[in-house]
Amino acid sequence: MGNTKYILGSFADPDDMMHGIDKLQKNNVSIYDCFTPMPIHGIEAKLGVKPSRLPIAAFCFGALGTLLGFSLLYYTMVHDWPMNIGGKPSFAIPNFVPVTFEVTILICALGMVATFFYRNHLFPGRTPRVMDLRATDDRFIIAIDAHENTDHALIDTILKETGAVEVKYNDRKYVSYE
Repeated sequence: MGNTKYILGSFADPDDMMHGIDKLQKNNVSIYDCFTPMPIHGIEAKLGVKPSRLPIAAFCFGALGTLLGFSLLYYTMVHDWPMNIGGKPSFAIPNFVPVTFEVTILICALGMVATFFYRNHLFPGRTPRVMDLRATDDRFIIAIDAHENTDHALIDTILKETGAVEVKYNDRKYVSYE
């Protein structure tokens, strides 16, 4: 087992997996990650996952979009090509609102998509990173780093006691599809 990188506990039921997480944490076993075929309420808090900083990125992209939209209108309507349309001033802020709003939403949406892909390493042509292929179908997987947690027999016992259908010792970080 010296070559083992991860111990994978495979569960058929999400409640059993949550019970397994509790039992492992009570025994001071650090959990690398969990893989599930569907979202499970409360698993982030149980694993100690920090809240996402994506709202901060959304605000920054929105502010950039507002600045770009307003700057584009100001440059074209006031500086570069001022026109007298119906006696209105060239710098009429209420006329700038719809276009500025639309550019704000556009830049924010495109920036959030790009940030999401970058943050999750979803680049074109990249092979999926999956610990166990059944985690995308019908299994709930707890992955435990075998190098950090050296008592493999204790981990195996805890996983089986809490309802693990299968316990695997993985020598690679991710399974390839080939």
